[in-house]
Amino acid sequence: MTQTPVLAIVLAAGKGTRMKSDTPKVMHALAGAPLLVHVLSAAKAASVEEICVVVGPGMDEVAGVARGLDPGLPVFVQREQRGTADAVKAAQDAFAGFAGSVIILYGDTPLLRPETIGTLRAALAEGADLVVIGFETEDPTGYGRLLLDECGTLIGIREEKDASAEERAIKLCNSGIMGFGSGKTLTDLLARIGNANAKGEFYLTDAVALARAGGLDTRMLRGEADEVLGVNSRAELAQAEAAMQARLRDKVMAEGATLVAPETVFLSHDTKIGRDVIIEPNVFFGPGVVVEDGATIHSFCHFVDAHIGPNAEVGPYARLRPGAELGPNTKVGNFVEIKKSQLAEGAKVNHLTYIGDTSIGARANIGAGTITCNYDGVAKHRTEIGAGAFIGSNSSLVAPVKIGEGAYVGSGSVISKDVSPDALALTRAPQEERPGWAARFRKRQTRK
Repeated sequence: MTQTPVLAIVLAAGKGTRMKSDTPKVMHALAGAPLLVHVLSAAKAASVEEICVVVGPGMDEVAGVARGLDPGLPVFVQREQRGTADAVKAAQDAFAGFAGSVIILYGDTPLLRPETIGTLRAALAEGADLVVIGFETEDPTGYGRLLLDECGTLIGIREEKDASAEERAIKLCNSGIMGFGSGKTLTDLLARIGNANAKGEFYLTDAVALARAGGLDTRMLRGEADEVLGVNSRAELAQAEAAMQARLRDKVMAEGATLVAPETVFLSHDTKIGRDVIIEPNVFFGPGVVVEDGATIHSFCHFVDAHIGPNAEVGPYARLRPGAELGPNTKVGNFVEIKKSQLAEGAKVNHLTYIGDTSIGARANIGAGTITCNYDGVAKHRTEIGAGAFIGSNSSLVAPVKIGEGAYVGSGSVISKDVSPDALALTRAPQEERPGWAARFRKRQTRK
């Protein structure tokens, strides 16, 4: 049996006034990605065939993020903010004549799961003309209330500003997420929605009462309040972040990683953690991080766009910046920063070191206080350190420079020329000793 296609319209035109920000609401980050990305990803994971986004005027950044996930994704502009029905109308070129079902999603509900979209889709496939996802909450303030008849059938939605005292006491609320049996059903209902309400706006929620009046099949699906949370303020953003982090931590632990203190580990939406990985407290994963099987991450590390190989050991207090690639069995110790560099198998950078734009060969050892001087004030240059090389403590490697395989660099050296394999290179000044100088100096000082 061929599955009925689904179009998802994601409304993302809100300015987010309560966020007190110049950044569009759906562009605020949650687990390392804009709110909108989470919603679009959920729709894709639910195998929604077609997706489009509605933005406000001048929201080129929002359109760019949407098209970054799918270059062909249609983006429509709601010229004036006149309510949710008006926002959906902005996308009429996408749904007019669309034979399949149409679902309405919101760019500020980042916790929505693909499974819930699938449940909504299934109800529409069963023949429902209009489906609303509702939820119950002890504090329904600010939400539209779902009105049910004595049989429990959805008959309407009342926005809070238009609700009676009795209706405001209802704890069953509207998530905003709705589905329509076909593009024609949505088109017909939109044409009949007016704006005779307290705010003078065109509410998509009015479609429910209109559908019931027309004899259409309207249904309500119960969702979880946390999952359909809409982010409208900084406090709600923090609430959503906490919920998302709990979800991500549960996932990596279920897949075989140990989080010693889960509540102190922060993950990104795309963090990939292998089996038998141990992560100690207070570790932050920015976007684009992969940790392979058996690695150990000690406390107080910060990673962004980095790859940590199998059985590697990192930290404590290590920072891996974009382009850091640690091979198998490598060791990066405390107070080490690595950027755009590759460590081959068994290489060690144990402490107090900066490695930038560098390749380090297998089993090479980098001493404490080493710096790769990769920037000359205009351009970045690379350093190459061969397999088995030993870099003494407190050395500076001035790029571009190559250290050959098995070479030694003496402690305290500044190396600005290539070093041959198995050679010793050092730039240390000859040591000079003056017998008795210290005693004479102290004696002169006490006479003053």
